Amino acid sequence: MIRISELSLRRGQRLLFSESSLSIHPGQKIGVTGGNGTGKSSLFALILGEMAIDEGGCALPDSWTIAHVAQETPSLDCSAIDLVMDGDRELRRLQLQLEEAQQSEDGVKQGLLYSEIESIDGFNAGNRAARLMQGLGFSVEQETLPVKAFSGGWRMRLNLAQALMSRSDLLLLDEPTNHLDLDAVFWLEEWLKQYQGTLLLISHDRDVLDRVVDGIIHIEQQQMVLTTGNYSAFERIRAERLAQQQSAYERQQREKVHMHRFVERFRAKATKAKQVQSRIKALERMEAIAPAHVDSPFHFSFHSPDKNPHPLLILDETATGYGEQRVLEGISLTLNPGDRLALLGRNGAGKSTLMKLLAATQPVTAGSRTEAQALKIGYFAQHQLELLDLQASPLLHLQRNDSKATEQSLRDFLGGFDFHGDRVFEPVAPFSGGEKARLVLALIIYQSPNLLLLDEPTNHLDLEMRHALAVALQSFEGALVVVSHDRYLLEGVADQFLLVANGEATPFTGDLNDYAQWLRNGETQPLSATNTKESAALSRKELRRLEAEQRKKRAPLKRKVDQLEEAVGKVESQLAEIEQKLSDASIYQETRKIELTETLKQKGELDRQLESDEELLLDLYQQLEESE
Repeated sequence: MIRISELSLRRGQRLLFSESSLSIHPGQKIGVTGGNGTGKSSLFALILGEMAIDEGGCALPDSWTIAHVAQETPSLDCSAIDLVMDGDRELRRLQLQLEEAQQSEDGVKQGLLYSEIESIDGFNAGNRAARLMQGLGFSVEQETLPVKAFSGGWRMRLNLAQALMSRSDLLLLDEPTNHLDLDAVFWLEEWLKQYQGTLLLISHDRDVLDRVVDGIIHIEQQQMVLTTGNYSAFERIRAERLAQQQSAYERQQREKVHMHRFVERFRAKATKAKQVQSRIKALERMEAIAPAHVDSPFHFSFHSPDKNPHPLLILDETATGYGEQRVLEGISLTLNPGDRLALLGRNGAGKSTLMKLLAATQPVTAGSRTEAQALKIGYFAQHQLELLDLQASPLLHLQRNDSKATEQSLRDFLGGFDFHGDRVFEPVAPFSGGEKARLVLALIIYQSPNLLLLDEPTNHLDLEMRHALAVALQSFEGALVVVSHDRYLLEGVADQFLLVANGEATPFTGDLNDYAQWLRNGETQPLSATNTKESAALSRKELRRLEAEQRKKRAPLKRKVDQLEEAVGKVESQLAEIEQKLSDASIYQETRKIELTETLKQKGELDRQLESDEELLLDLYQQLEESE
């Protein structure tokens, strides 16, 4: 058992834990959550004996073997599979003793050591290491490559494989999915479910937490609180607790009403496609848990684009590659405002290359890429964190984009991303990965794009920021293309899937559960129900002609929908401002009676306008669906 009693711990001048106690029983699988900087990683350092305790105690069995993921891997000459096998420290100890016995020609000792190695299945360790590597996305050819040949992200995968290789009693994993693609996440999830020891898992991936853990340690206000159940159970309990606080209740209801309106509006326009139905379920979950996030430090939304032309971007039999190597070919894709597209596919299949092609940072080698004159792209990728000016502050980054904006308006905007006070003036250099990712997202959102390209946007983001991003994306009026291993995000924002495989990009009509099953089946089953003889008989040119005719017929109705959606969005924004105004206690003072009366009158008029517009919008959605 791990027993933490009356723990007080500081990192520098900052108090992380104050007289906090906790017990974890052998075999438990526990998720560790909390905002950035609350002490999750420090808890691991404490267990590993890397931090001194100010007060209290932390005890665990002396006999336990602890495994954790190394944060750095030097440029080594040894092979990748040898590095992974180093995780089996017991085997390596026996192998070293065997080598010494062979050198001294001690036959008796050699026999005993061979027997010990066999008893721990040590002669099969190479196969076990190979299976771990393949599960995490390595090819057979990569197993024998030197460690120094791999990039930083792939070295982190090697470190993870090494930790999983360990014969551990306690496994500590800190954001293990950050450098994985979706299929590797699926594999890791299954491996962790089978793990026999005690697991402590720091993660911002709620789907992994839901499927793997049986308890949640949430760190908040210098306390560790253990809740039985998965992350969804924790959210429900937290929502109920917060709802009991009257001061938060009204805010909770406003968040829930806002989310409910969107769910119902989207449901009315939704088709019967499986991905769309999955998104409806995800939105309903967001609605249910909205009260649990009223105290989130993140509050932001996307502004309406200045222009939103149809179509925004067309790829027509497009090909691209690197040098002589062709990576993608025959890509045909039309993006219109309102499209919500997620890219699926194994690591290295070309998802990021397709995103670069859409972003015009990757050359077209065949076919065409045609963009609307008013196209405005917001492109998020991990490399952009490195493009930040490390000596500039968050405020200065924004001012460079908009020199006419007032300092206060920019500070208000940054506040929605939890950059407050003097933090907005501090240079970016010492910021954490999560803070830099938030800043890059803020810069993109501020530009009001009409095509949003998000390549692994949730890496380094905590659970609250991930939730805030998923909610904000619901009101985004442009087209969205996303690559992510975060299923919560994919299910909540995408209603179309495109599978990138074998140099092509083809529609995938199932949901993420179907995709996981397809991966488990070795990618041998048909991709979708659309792969019939009838559909295959249609040429791409004919399909594009039919689609164009359909778009032409529906264009007037679609324009009405877009105009009314924009009007509804404006009314909702005005109501949000009024709600904010009414939450200020000073407006109820006698001296502001006239202002209060006018504000309430305006609110009533806007409520009636919103109700009327939404009824009309739902009717248009129905007409639009019937015209398909």
